[in-house]
Amino acid sequence: MSEQTPPNPTQNAEKDPETWVTGDEPMTGPQKSYLETLAREAGQDLPEEITKAQASELIDELQQKTGRGAS
Repeated sequence: MSEQTPPNPTQNAEKDPETWVTGDEPMTGPQKSYLETLAREAGQDLPEEITKAQASELIDELQQKTGRGAS
């Protein structure tokens, strides 16, 4: 049996939300919930109807503004 090397975390770089196959579907429940929290903390209004890809990009933007999320 050969030993397998653990996956390199940098090999799985995040995909651009614009290229997601399901990116044009409505945002998920967890995305909406988290966005509501971030928007409230950032003092911003949240758009009613956005896609999964748009929600992901907005999460990144609001995390920068609020200091939440990965650095």
